[in-house]
Amino acid sequence: MSKLTGKVAVVTGASKGIGASIAEHFGAAGASVVVNYSSSKAGADAVVAKITAKGGKAIAVQGDVSKPEDIARLFAETKKAYGKLDILVNNAGIYDFKPLGEITSEHFHKQFNLNVLGLLLTTQEAVKLIGPEGGSIINISSLVGQMPAPTGSVYSATKAAVDSLAVSLSQELGPKKIRVNSLNPGMVETEGLHAVGFAGSDFQKHTEATTPLGRIAQPEDIATAAVFFASDDAGWVTGQTLMLAGGKRM
Repeated sequence: MSKLTGKVAVVTGASKGIGASIAEHFGAAGASVVVNYSSSKAGADAVVAKITAKGGKAIAVQGDVSKPEDIARLFAETKKAYGKLDILVNNAGIYDFKPLGEITSEHFHKQFNLNVLGLLLTTQEAVKLIGPEGGSIINISSLVGQMPAPTGSVYSATKAAVDSLAVSLSQELGPKKIRVNSLNPGMVETEGLHAVGFAGSDFQKHTEATTPLGRIAQPEDIATAAVFFASDDAGWVTGQTLMLAGGKRM
């Protein structure tokens, strides 16, 4: 039997990158997957197609998880399709690095509204659907939450908040048998990495040179860890932060 057989999972921001890989790995492990996306319907549909082509179950549901009304619709559609929820992956997020002198209120709130408040409100709705048998909530944080990066003060602060939320919510939700953990990747080769110009840059080369395992991560490196945290194999693991950075230290 696959590790997630019979489970229902919502993965936010799953049309590409880490989220897409997690959704695909969950589907391969037997879960019924809700592939959430904000704007890329084509990307989400492609992820669903990959899952169903291998015999898995998946649907795509649009929703900007910085908007409460979209969050409510996401979980209403999940309930309509599958009737319950066992796993939530809070993957949706944005990053934007700016030096101190260029930080604005808009820069601050755009990241905190999605990376922190959106995560909280999504978790709030998810808990309503998780049954008495409990479940698993996995927050995708970042290495910079514990090792902040230069010019990344706001983004680093959002991820430090995510790590803190995992500990606090694990204590609050433990009596409901709901586990809450954070996965903290270092640099991962995603579409976003290419879009911001980090791929192949001196920054990537420096990261690889200072990473004991000698490379940056691929999305599947994060996805396989997510499968573990979602599964009963991690049934005694909650309130934890796992660094997924090949041994990298800032």
